[in-house]
Amino acid sequence: MVEIVQDGHKALRKIADEVAEKEFGSVKLLKNLEDMREALESQDDGVALAAPQIAITKRIFVVSPKILKDGSAPKDLPLVYINPVITKISKDKKKMDEGCLSVRPLYGVVKRSSRVTVEAKDENGDEFSVSAAGLLAQIFQHEIDHLDGVLFIDKATNITELKLNNEKK
Repeated sequence: MVEIVQDGHKALRKIADEVAEKEFGSVKLLKNLEDMREALESQDDGVALAAPQIAITKRIFVVSPKILKDGSAPKDLPLVYINPVITKISKDKKKMDEGCLSVRPLYGVVKRSSRVTVEAKDENGDEFSVSAAGLLAQIFQHEIDHLDGVLFIDKATNITELKLNNEKK
């Protein structure tokens, strides 16, 4: 099983490298994507994962198909984002509860833009654009922060430690 690295790992603080054109469709890229999906699927509460979270310093993130089930995301939403760039961002911001698979078990409140548009490439190198609001906009901003070496705790307020059900208080 692929390990999700935790805060303190150097890959989480490095600005990730772009995926080069020659890498699209390569065995290595496809293996990285498979590893990312496997790591994300192993987490019941995960909705997305950036490559640095499994110690791959490339500008890639994947979104869990779980978010398609609640109806808040378009059914044709791409699940792989390579070399993503936010091209539009709303001025209006909302405070949102946020956690991270690499900063367990901390949660906090982060002020994020309520709408964004992201341009990226899929695993074949085909370009696409997605406009998002709400949870999906939050996911895009959180994951692109990872690609820039930024963790949500760098921006969060009211950081608390979530106690698991089987832990004593």
